[in-house]
Order: sequence, then C-alpha cells, then structure tokens
Amino acid sequence: MLPKLVVHADWSTNTNKRWMCKAILHQNIYKILPPEPVDTKNIIYSSLREANDWGVIFGFDFPIGIPKYYADQASIHRFLDILPEFGLGIWSDFYKVAETPEEISIHRPFYPRKCINKGDVNQKHLVNGIGVNDIKALLRRCELGVGKRNDACSLFWTLGGNQVGKAAISGWREILVPAINLLNNELVIWPFDAQLDQMNEFKTAMIVETYPGDACVQIGIGAPGKGWSKRKAIDRLNKMHAIKQFAHKIDVDLKMVESELSQGFGNSAIGEDKFDALVGLLGMLSVIMGYSDDGLPNDDAIKSVEGWIFGQNI
Repeated sequence: MLPKLVVHADWSTNTNKRWMCKAILHQNIYKILPPEPVDTKNIIYSSLREANDWGVIFGFDFPIGIPKYYADQASIHRFLDILPEFGLGIWSDFYKVAETPEEISIHRPFYPRKCINKGDVNQKHLVNGIGVNDIKALLRRCELGVGKRNDACSLFWTLGGNQVGKAAISGWREILVPAINLLNNELVIWPFDAQLDQMNEFKTAMIVETYPGDACVQIGIGAPGKGWSKRKAIDRLNKMHAIKQFAHKIDVDLKMVESELSQGFGNSAIGEDKFDALVGLLGMLSVIMGYSDDGLPNDDAIKSVEGWIFGQNI
C-alpha cells in the first residue's frame, strides 16, 4: 500500500532556506503541491494529521548515520540506539563543535567551530583527534566517490560551503530525536529499522535520507556542476522539460506547480531550495512507486550504523 503523503525537505542550518515539497495520493495518483517553507517544530505532527493516519514518508537532506570506522572507535553497534544519547552523559559535548584540535575526541567529533586565519584548521586535526588513518575513514560508504562522483565531505567537518556537519547536528536534534520521542514504535528510520520492501509493515511514518544532487541523476537531468548549476534560474528552467517528462513517466501530477516550473522557480535565492525540494521528492516517488530501486547495498554496517541515501545506486 502506498503512503498517503510523501514529503521532501531541503535542509539548511538557515531556517529561512528550509523548503519542502509534498505529494498527496489522490485516486492512486500522486499530486505534487507547491513548495512551502518548512515548519521545523511541526513538520512531523502536521504531516501526520494531513495524511489522516494513512502513512507518511519523509525525506530529509541531511546525513542519517555515522561512518563505520568512527562507530568502531566509539564502540557503537547501532546508530539509532546511540542517537538519543548524544548530548547527554558521556556524550554531553557531542554537539559542541570543537574550537581547537585538542578538544576533538570520540565524544566530541565535530570540528572546527570557526576559522579566523587560513591554515589554522585542517582535516588532519579531525583525523588525529578521532584516531583514524585518513579522512576517508570518516566517510560513510554512500559518501565515497564512485565513477564520476567525487568524495563528499565528512559529516564531522563543519567548515566551508560543502560541509554537512552543522546540517547533521540540526537535523538530528530538531527532527530525528523529537520524531523518535513523539512516535516511538510508530516510526521507521530507513534503512536501520526496516527495508523498503517492508514498508507496508510500518504503522505511521518512515524517514529516509536524501540528497538532491543525487536525485538529479536519479530522475535523469544530470549531476549539478556538470555543465549546469542549480543556483542559476536559467539552468533550472532548461531542466524543466526533462523534469516534466520524468513526472509523466512515473504518472505524477505536476499541475499545481506548473507556474513555479514555468519560471524555473524564479530568480530569488530561494529558487534553488524550492528546486531541490521538488527534485528530491520526485526521486523519492520513483523509488516508492517501484520505478527505481532504493540502491541499498547488502551490507550489515550500512544497515546498522552508516545508513544510505535513498535511491542512490553505486
């Protein structure tokens, strides 16, 4: 049975840049609603009410999981077991981003809080502080470069335009832990609690990790940075025909977002955020509706501690 509502949120540490797109099931066809700002405190509860207990799948654009080598160093066997403990007890400093190399440790892995002078901080400090051989050991398997894909940035690194560390901190504290507390056994966090073919077994909600850049590849419009940019309205506009073709292929109704699509989501700074919210949603729908697979490797470490990007194939 398909979920009544599918929600994709493009995440940012800047709350003004958090935008989401929803697809609601109506007569066995998903209708896409126009992008809207994310109400972080109420997104889970309000979406569940909107679905009227028919089930919701949420996609969030922040890391959900930790690298295997870090987990081994910290004696963590299951990400979801330790997640509610972060920020408490021996993990009380976990979310406090380290200011100096000396402050980095297994229990305080995020670094650096800021950089005053270029060269004062580098990833070697993170490698030494956590006790691994190189920065690749602090990447999850889904973050490793394969083929034309470059390595992602370690989720513990909190400096620069491509860092995801602060997004992970905010996402775990503001979304995952409150959702676990609110729903308890009614919540499935993929792929730790269940696999996609067990989706019908979940009672209320499922949360998956997404990555809009990879979703662009999943829906056939090509990787951003390879001849086009998500930040440019003209480039987004040039992708709209292909997006509409993909939506038609998987039988998704885009009528309610037609005006946004015809403008490439406009020239404002939030245009990229709206675009990411939509392409991430289409990538999710393709998997949920069975047009593509979830990409999940058969790897115990991925299913217990690392997690996976929904729909990413290697």
